[in-house]
Amino acid sequence: MKLEKKSYYASRIKRAAHLLFFKHHKMPGVKGWELKGRLGVSYPRIISLLNSHLEKLDLKIKTVFEEGTPSGKPSGRELDRARFYVTLRGSLEPREARMMGWRIDDMAGLATTISTIIAHQGRASREEVEGLLREKLPKWRVHANVDRYRRSGYITEDEKGYLYLGWRTRAEVDEKKLVDSLLLEQEETSDSSIPLKDEAEVSNSLIEQEAD
Repeated sequence: MKLEKKSYYASRIKRAAHLLFFKHHKMPGVKGWELKGRLGVSYPRIISLLNSHLEKLDLKIKTVFEEGTPSGKPSGRELDRARFYVTLRGSLEPREARMMGWRIDDMAGLATTISTIIAHQGRASREEVEGLLREKLPKWRVHANVDRYRRSGYITEDEKGYLYLGWRTRAEVDEKKLVDSLLLEQEETSDSSIPLKDEAEVSNSLIEQEAD
């Protein structure tokens, strides 16, 4: 009986790894209801076991909820609607960050965008964000970069032109650490602006690489 149970979980863990590591949709990750359909109702247990195995590889499975992280233990309905996503447990070195295929200044721009939205209580106008980015990036790249951040899932935009944090920011970025790092950089500089090189280093240490 124990062998049958062990074999059952081993096969389900392998199937879960295939689902999470290989991209099936436009956005990476897998919804809870998809995992439930392929792994059964015990999929949270299987994901937990897989997460333990991934710890040895400095990886983890992040659960991103549609309406923010529940205050208590998530319900089955909340888990079914959540997105499960493999990402780094630690952070990337600056040299490793280049493997993402993003320029350092683009990542610095993303750090600026995210920190600006956080500073404005979770909502900032696109006009204001692009104004700040023009101080750090060539003007012709600013609009395209904001669109790229939106397409990648790091931010969302409403019909009035306001930007919000996207699901991928909640999955990959330690928001508190980002803000603390930027504030520290501000205190160490002679003016209120953060040099592009320093901000790029901050973003490299915080933004984790997509693992699928």
